[in-house]
Amino acid sequence: MSIRVALLTVVVTGLAIYAWRNWFVSLCGLILLMAVMQHPDMPTNIGGIQGLNPWNILMADILLAWAMTRSQGRYVWDMPRYVNILLILYLGVVVVGFLRMMVDRPGLEHLSIGYLVSEHLINCVKWVIPSLLLFDGCRTKGRVYMAMCCILGLYFLLALQVAKHISPRAAVSGDALSYTALKIISNNIGYSRVNMSMMLSGASWAIFAMLPLFRRWKWRLLILAAGIIVAYAQALTGGRMGYVAWATVGLILCMIRWRKALLFAPLVPLAIVLILPGTMERMLQGTGQVDAAGEEYTDEAEMTADRMLIWPYVIEKIGESPGLGYGRQAMVRTRLSGQFAHLGFSHPHNAYLEFMLDNGLLGFMLVMPFYGVVMWQAMRLFLDRHSTLCAAVGGMTCALVLALLVAAMGSQTFYPREGSLGMWAAIMLMFRVAVERRRQLAVLPVRQGSAAWPQNRVASGTPLPASGLRT
Repeated sequence: MSIRVALLTVVVTGLAIYAWRNWFVSLCGLILLMAVMQHPDMPTNIGGIQGLNPWNILMADILLAWAMTRSQGRYVWDMPRYVNILLILYLGVVVVGFLRMMVDRPGLEHLSIGYLVSEHLINCVKWVIPSLLLFDGCRTKGRVYMAMCCILGLYFLLALQVAKHISPRAAVSGDALSYTALKIISNNIGYSRVNMSMMLSGASWAIFAMLPLFRRWKWRLLILAAGIIVAYAQALTGGRMGYVAWATVGLILCMIRWRKALLFAPLVPLAIVLILPGTMERMLQGTGQVDAAGEEYTDEAEMTADRMLIWPYVIEKIGESPGLGYGRQAMVRTRLSGQFAHLGFSHPHNAYLEFMLDNGLLGFMLVMPFYGVVMWQAMRLFLDRHSTLCAAVGGMTCALVLALLVAAMGSQTFYPREGSLGMWAAIMLMFRVAVERRRQLAVLPVRQGSAAWPQNRVASGTPLPASGLRT
């Protein structure tokens, strides 16, 4: 047993025991553990049993402790009804797509039923469960702060690992950066380079959204430094859609609320060229090509990593069954992946096309409103001028969700997976803050400059009735 596995065993055991005293603290620890659980050294199963690993065992323990607390009548599920409906529709689309895959499995015959159930059904639900518990548990202001620290701490720990394993010398050229990041991030951290780039692209802006919570400059400088470290690590991933997502998220948030920050926008590309020239080269890869006649042109295939070659075929296949699609893993089951096996495409590298190929326009239209509602609620909180906490939570959620929505145009997936755990946690934390703010506004008129939260203080761990969040 390696030292890493031994330490993991001690931490998981401690959190599992403590969950029966305070399941919320253990839940926060569970979220933070995702920073290391994908490491190749970490056990993915125990005794060869699919899905039996330390993280899953800890989550099951926390779930039991939470259920015991709920049986005592301390909490009432107060998620808005329309959000409940959207979540059920989301789950329904995932389940129906999975069942259609199980009924007709061409191209998947070599995979066991147990593997398919674990990978394409249980795992989709598993990554959302901690966020639902987070919503139910954040009944005090102290717990809201704790949840924010754990969510952002997850991304910060991942960024530290990227910065540790990838030397700045790898960023002297775009090709070197791409090769190094592709190899090191997967082998040493466990996440794919593309997924890591997307995760960190929103995380740096999410950390910057915390700045209004602090008045002292020393704390603001620490937050600013943390955000810069995450942005630096994201630049080292070499993921071009992540770069696009980072720039797009920053531009949108600045235009909405941080307009003064736009004055510094011209300095960003200059800093990238001076500090990490390979990042800029990687970002512009495929542009400025010169043909035999000396004419300059843009190589769209290289610029999009051959995605432009397969998208027309995916769109054509969607057109053959536009309403309902083909079920999960449609790219494999319709033989499209085999057609482009020489390019290594097992999925469309576009989350929107993937979801329509799997679930048709019907499934797409049932799920996308969820993200629309999330962005609408998060933007409302982000623009709140009365509560810095509301603005911080809203900004964090906007950044993380926008990163997915932008990066989804060239990669990613709308099926929940390990890389989206932090985003889902932020979404449910945002809904908790929105629910409590709405409740307080109903009983506490907000005057110009007054707080949107009551000012009486109790211990952050004090159990609450269903009447609302105490501070």
